[in-house]
Amino acid sequence: MIQKLIYSFLYSVVLIFLLPFQYRKRPKELRQRWLREKFGTFNFQLSTLNSQLIWLHAVSVGEVMAAIPLLRRLKERFPSINLLISTITDTGQKVAIEKVPDGTQVIYLPFDLNFILRRTFRNIQPTLFITMETELWPNLFRGFKRQNIPVIILNGRISENSFKGYSKIKFFMKDIIQCVDFFGMQDSVYADRIKALGAIEEKVKVLGNFKFDTKPSENIPEWTKLLALPVIIAGSTHRGEEDLIISVFEKLKKDFPGLNLIIAPRHPERFAEVEELVKAKGLEYVKRSELVKRAEEQKRRRAEATPPPPSPPWQGGEKGEVQREDRRVQASGLVIILDAVGELASVYRAADIAIIGGSFIEHGGQNLLEPAYWAKPILCGPHMENFPFVKEFYEKNAAIEADESGLFDKLKELLQSPEKRKSFGEKAKELYNEKSGAVERAVKIVEKFIA
Repeated sequence: MIQKLIYSFLYSVVLIFLLPFQYRKRPKELRQRWLREKFGTFNFQLSTLNSQLIWLHAVSVGEVMAAIPLLRRLKERFPSINLLISTITDTGQKVAIEKVPDGTQVIYLPFDLNFILRRTFRNIQPTLFITMETELWPNLFRGFKRQNIPVIILNGRISENSFKGYSKIKFFMKDIIQCVDFFGMQDSVYADRIKALGAIEEKVKVLGNFKFDTKPSENIPEWTKLLALPVIIAGSTHRGEEDLIISVFEKLKKDFPGLNLIIAPRHPERFAEVEELVKAKGLEYVKRSELVKRAEEQKRRRAEATPPPPSPPWQGGEKGEVQREDRRVQASGLVIILDAVGELASVYRAADIAIIGGSFIEHGGQNLLEPAYWAKPILCGPHMENFPFVKEFYEKNAAIEADESGLFDKLKELLQSPEKRKSFGEKAKELYNEKSGAVERAVKIVEKFIA
């Protein structure tokens, strides 16, 4: 009991200080909805065809993307059931609204305080609550437990750092974990960790990683067709990594003058920061949003069957265009800043080489499965702790590991050898295919809880 009071007290204190900042940092058009839903009031109606509701929580973009295949499969398997997804971040909201199955409601997860959750439960009475990747909310879980609403974790994972932290408060964690009815973990390492924290062995099962079932849109964005080859994509980068990658790009351009580099910062609020970094380096660049306008203009001209006018030079630090025989404008030797959310997975299709962000700093790496889906050669830094299965990729020559000092040499080697790029890409795709099927296994678990 005392642990519950301490948690709620500390949560309330932090909330009081952070609430004004969290409110103001959101776009004006989102603020009122965010505040209303965070306090447990919602403005939507659920289908009356079926009283059952599955509520799935995915904290941000990565978890939402992993949840999309599950939501689509649940919609196919139970077409009349109500689906609801909650997120914490605005970017997660944006991606969810764009990609979830038709009819799925999208909300912000309410604050984890009992007086707010009581209001939430009056508005939302799910048949089942699913949380992705071991998002643990003590008061929310206890509230569901009191109402006999099952809680399950799918695509579960516990990083090494999280495990060490949780182990120090095991007495508190055990109480939360006992509120969970099933743990579907990504692999045996994560399964052992959740059991060590107090989960009953019979409730824990290894289902695999949902991200092996994530299939990006087959429609490659039109703007990528403006890029001359070769193209390197640095996906989901963090502060400190862009400087390294751009410096390596500058050296590579001496041998590959037409080389293009796409940088996709992990967090949208850093788009402007990365642009300033590129400017400071004196490099020619263009933002994705500007390329989109050019791609739309090219598409319109082709539809009208009119020849394009002579190509003007790029403005504001961007590079001149080159005409090809197919009259398609080509961008060559540029840094392209991917200033958009939710598009990276499909953009990987345009890459010759993919660099995984979050792996050259002590973050633990970002998702390497999206380029694997497109059979692209993958290069990771030394910090991929968030994806333990990367070791199998290295062992089977399906990905390459490089530290800061070796990044230039590894990239140059791949750029010089189309055969090597093809071999690494094909092996990555094979491994991706071998490990798919986690979503279907999860659907069978869900069936048991809503039957």
